[in-house]
Amino acid sequence: MLRMNNLSKVYRTHMIETHALRGFEIHVKQGEFVTVTGPSGSGKTSFLNIAGLLEEFSGGDYLLDGVNVKGLDDNARSRLRNEKLGFIFQGFNLIPDLNLFDNVDVPLRYRGFNAAERKRRIEEALSQVGLASRMKHYPAELSGGQQQRVAIARALAGKPKLLLADEPTGNLDTHMARSVMELLEEINAKGTTILMVTHDPELAVRAQRNVHIIDGQVCDLVRKSASLYDASDAAHSVNTAAA
Repeated sequence: MLRMNNLSKVYRTHMIETHALRGFEIHVKQGEFVTVTGPSGSGKTSFLNIAGLLEEFSGGDYLLDGVNVKGLDDNARSRLRNEKLGFIFQGFNLIPDLNLFDNVDVPLRYRGFNAAERKRRIEEALSQVGLASRMKHYPAELSGGQQQRVAIARALAGKPKLLLADEPTGNLDTHMARSVMELLEEINAKGTTILMVTHDPELAVRAQRNVHIIDGQVCDLVRKSASLYDASDAAHSVNTAAA
């Protein structure tokens, strides 16, 4: 689903160069749930932005669902992002003046779906996150956990193959965070690949695999179940950890 080889990201000013990622290597298979951890400034955000086609990279290769994104123009990147990716952020980013139905509807309108298709997708997504009965409510009438579920429904309505989550539980208390994590696990069990950045070690170890980033490089890969991966991937894990 996602493969980065020898990826680099350099931010340049007229005074200095900052290497956010260097020699970055990662392979995420279809259907995996991978958490990404690391200290502040380690390169997690740069990695997630590049994975989401929100930033360009400086060198190396990035294949998304078999498509090499190097050299794609803005329109091609936008099409690929709309077709393949869904995003969940720490801030719920809901529009307060729109009810839940209309909040989920906004990105679907940009994709040009007709009204009947949008309605079907919205109702299905809100049902999946347990909020079908509240679709006419407004964000202010919901708890933080429920608002994050709406944000997840908004991402799911586009039927992404890869869901990118940036600290999706960061604004939630422990109980709500666990509830959102359980929902993400259910979504993953139905086939959606998930990449989640988190600072919460309890949530990180619940995924099938934890990728730890330090100084712009993958320093280890911890797998929950070795049986999910082939021997070549296991060998890559050992070599990467030893580096």
